[in-house]
Order: sequence, then structure tokens, then C-alpha cells
Amino acid sequence: MSDNELARRLAEDQKAALKAGDKIRVATLRLVSSELTNKRIELGRDPEEDEIIAILSKGQKQRREAEEQYREAGREELADKEAAEAVIIGEYLPEPLDDASLAQLIDAAISETGAETLRDMGAVMGRLMPEVRGRVDGSVVSARVKERLG
Repeated sequence: MSDNELARRLAEDQKAALKAGDKIRVATLRLVSSELTNKRIELGRDPEEDEIIAILSKGQKQRREAEEQYREAGREELADKEAAEAVIIGEYLPEPLDDASLAQLIDAAISETGAETLRDMGAVMGRLMPEVRGRVDGSVVSARVKERLG
């Protein structure tokens, strides 16, 4: 098992959920645990905290998208399950950034990279994403950077 605090917390919470009989939390944390194991095998080492956050963010985003699709199809029970899983995963993600903080980070990334036009967007995003991953959806960050550089 990883020495990482977040990975340890996920494992402990999974055990607690098992003991409490919380089926949805157990199932969700088992899926996350499986994804972490796959990442560990892929990397040949324990994933770092930022890599775990990326896995959690991806899982949460997938569940939000699935929830939306189920709601459009009129499958409320499945949509509710996906929504509950997204909430559980969200408990392990860092606190979301507000608009003002995101704007400050974007301004700092633009000045650090010397970006002036949309051609420089890749450099700004490369600098920004490790800092905001799990705290803001990447498409929101991309739109704000485009707006700022455009």
C-alpha cells in the first residue's frame, strides 16, 4: 500500500464503510481502489497524491456525465446512483477554487509563461493544470484562459 495520506484515507474509509454496511460507499471506494491498483501497475510504483487526485477527478467527471445521460433517458434511479458516487468521490478531492482564486492563478500562469496570444495557451495550461487539477474542471480552466488570451 502507498505511504500517501490520501491513499491511506481511502483504504481506511473503505474498511469503515464495509463495517457500517454502506453499500454505495463500499462499491464506490472499491472502484476507486481498483483504479489506483491499475495505476500502480501501470507506473510500477505507488501513485503520487497529484496522480491520485487526477484519478479521482476523472472518476467524478465520468459519474457526472453518466448521471446527465441517465437523466436524459429518464432513468432516475441510475442517475441518483451516479450522483451519489460523484458526491462520495468529491469528498476526497481538494476544496474547489472560487472564480477569484482561479483568475489569480490564471494571471500568474500567464505572466510566468510570458503568454500573449492563443498560441501560448498550451504553455499556460501546462503550467496551470497541475495546480488546479481536482479543484476546477479542465474545460472551465481552458475557457477562462482562452477568454483571457483572446
